[in-house]
Amino acid sequence: MPDPVIPFNAKLTSQDIPVPDGTVRSGACSGSLVDPEWVVTAGHCFHDVNDVRVGGKPRYHMTVTLGKLKDSDTGGESAEVIDVRQSALNDLAVVKLSKPITGITPLKLADEPPSKGQPLKFAGWGSVSATVVAPSDHLKRGNFTVAKIRQTTLEAAPVVTRTVENSPCKDDSGGPFFTSDDDRTGTLVAIVNDGPACPQPGLEVIARVDVVANWIHQQINEG
Repeated sequence: MPDPVIPFNAKLTSQDIPVPDGTVRSGACSGSLVDPEWVVTAGHCFHDVNDVRVGGKPRYHMTVTLGKLKDSDTGGESAEVIDVRQSALNDLAVVKLSKPITGITPLKLADEPPSKGQPLKFAGWGSVSATVVAPSDHLKRGNFTVAKIRQTTLEAAPVVTRTVENSPCKDDSGGPFFTSDDDRTGTLVAIVNDGPACPQPGLEVIARVDVVANWIHQQINEG
């Protein structure tokens, strides 16, 4: 059986996120494997009861599932997030997993900015509705090009008309924008940060990875 396509994609889900009234809610994000024990995702996926980004041991359980294109697929690997490191730049965090993921090749980290016009691939597990926020049961995929290069972010233009299936929506936070020749290995260039209301036309603002690559490597090396 061939290896799954884009196996490094990560679906992050939680069922016990505390809210101010004392109850809990569910939530989801997207991300990508960059080391057998580490995933890059959006910083705001880990927060306190007042939605303030926090690091360290998560305040709630967050399960990370990798190596699937659909929830119903057999195989794949899962782990829990046990530590969160929040970046000072962009809405980005690197999170440590409860066990190493050994059967999947992690994405490399971009160490320099992309060029204008460079193609980027997008993948995420976010909502497929503009009004009902819930993670998808399948991996969404799309194609973009770099339109503008900012100090810590990029602006990416969709190659075709944006839909809920080919561009970021709610719960796609942290999803990778990457380059790949084979859809099994590649380089992480940026992650979902902000953009137009889903799925309205416009440029997607994504957080550059090259500006925090050294910091990410430092977190991984410190363990």
